[in-house]
Amino acid sequence: MRKRVVITGLGVISPVGTGLEKFWSSLTGGISGIRPVTRFDTTDFKTKIAGEVIDFDPSGYIDKKEVRRLDRFTQFAVTAAGMAIEDAALDLESADRDRIGVILGSGIGGIETLEEQAGVLASRGPGRVSPFFVPMMIANMGAGQIAINYRLRGPNITTVTACASSSNAIGDAFKMLQWGHADVMITGGTEAPITPLAMAGFCSMKAMSTRNEEPERASRPFDSSRDGFVVAEGAAILVLETLEHARARGARIYAELAGYGSSCDAYHITAPDPEGGGAANSMRAALADAGIEAEAVDYINAHATSTPQGDTVEVKAIKTVFEKHAYKLAVSSTKSMTGHLLGAAGGLEAMACVLAIYNGIIPPTINLEQADPECDLDFVPNTARKAEIKVAISNSFGFGGHNATLVIKNF
Repeated sequence: MRKRVVITGLGVISPVGTGLEKFWSSLTGGISGIRPVTRFDTTDFKTKIAGEVIDFDPSGYIDKKEVRRLDRFTQFAVTAAGMAIEDAALDLESADRDRIGVILGSGIGGIETLEEQAGVLASRGPGRVSPFFVPMMIANMGAGQIAINYRLRGPNITTVTACASSSNAIGDAFKMLQWGHADVMITGGTEAPITPLAMAGFCSMKAMSTRNEEPERASRPFDSSRDGFVVAEGAAILVLETLEHARARGARIYAELAGYGSSCDAYHITAPDPEGGGAANSMRAALADAGIEAEAVDYINAHATSTPQGDTVEVKAIKTVFEKHAYKLAVSSTKSMTGHLLGAAGGLEAMACVLAIYNGIIPPTINLEQADPECDLDFVPNTARKAEIKVAISNSFGFGGHNATLVIKNF
């Protein structure tokens, strides 16, 4: 018999604020975290804006000496995990650490370290490349360092499925708990992709918005004038537990994780299946896994990145799965405020679903001024809405055709 799984802790570092209170008040207040890039000189870049984290301080969670040996994406992961463990009131001293695991998603890993050390190699030769280069750069080090910092000896895995990475991570952690392989899983995603090389690559693809004069208005999912996504950084970590473990320790429960589905478009390296078949299959699989009818869903946190093709394809997929009910449920894209955290996006948006259920408020899609005619659902435009949400789903779709969907319900 599959065990029930609940969400008991949340830790977040995001462009709209670090910590749950700042994050949630920004989302419900319709506040954008998009601003001009400060981490490097963007003079020669077509896109000069991003969702930077401006209030990050790892000192409460990572030793000062250790910080220098960790890429920014790992610093985010360890700090957000510490926040989530504290939020869950999880007493690690009395816990069985052999039964606590970590599954984390990251699409790119330590690209800042990679760029920096490539520069050292080019200018100063191989003898000057840091001995910490490889362990700082590899994508699994976010999950590995969380385990090392908090001495968590259970299953430890990293998922790398582009922008679906952290939704796949949460889904895999969910299955670990359902199957009895652990009692607690620390899961979610982390990403620090605001670097010259990463942004140059996305600029060359013409994938990002160039609305540089109006950063706060650049990410505009479903709007007819959208012109690309806005890259962002941060981490979102959730503490998942079996229901019996959570009850045994008297934990506060935010919501229940009820279903997980994944699929592949098997279509193109970057473009989505124009019919939305893979996205629809992912949503159907998640609902079937949860044993929930499509008509029971109240809210969808859409992947919707503000790209011309991606948003319309997701709307088409939602209509395929939900049919007439598609027009009755609420759909919003919090990327309109946070930007796109790539491999960490799914964790951040699953967290938005959890908080929406727990607080009875649906975060809006800001900057939705003139909806694309093909995007004709209820996108909760510009202003948060009070609503009872019993079932929410979070969609994540990534390059390579990776699709992942999570079903979260009230407890």
